Amino acid sequence: MGNPSCLLFGRPLFSRPGFRPVVSLSAESQLPLTVPQRALCAGVGSGLVLLLGVACWLEPDSRGFGTHQQLGLPPCTFSSVFGIRCPSCGMTTSWSHTMRGELVSAVKSNVGGLLLALLSVLLGPWLLVSGIRGKWTGWYPNEWVVVVVGGVVLLTTLCDWLWRCL
Repeated sequence: MGNPSCLLFGRPLFSRPGFRPVVSLSAESQLPLTVPQRALCAGVGSGLVLLLGVACWLEPDSRGFGTHQQLGLPPCTFSSVFGIRCPSCGMTTSWSHTMRGELVSAVKSNVGGLLLALLSVLLGPWLLVSGIRGKWTGWYPNEWVVVVVGGVVLLTTLCDWLWRCL
């Protein structure tokens, strides 16, 4: 029997006993989203699309990090204090390279940034359209997908950082 405590946006994730799909194209995907769910989807989707637009506008820094300074932000405090790049150093540069199709340069800047940018290209429009339509577009998200993908991005970012520190 599915776990009734497994909810995303207040809706059960598992409809059949013992079955845990990665994504579902079932009737749950056609259930209407509540107003707060719609606002959250549209807001997060809009934010991701906006970030992708900013990444297009920024010119990637040739050092592989520091692109965020074009927005008036200060240099990385972690780097200033400890003399090494932090795990997120190069993410803005990586996003900017990704939006230009320069995937090798994006990997050289920050692998986690590349993964996040690619996820945002997929999730931003999907969340925005789902929020506007008031129901999930295409598929119904599963909490395990969020946990696994988030874990992969986090682990990749930390491994990339450790590799750069060695």
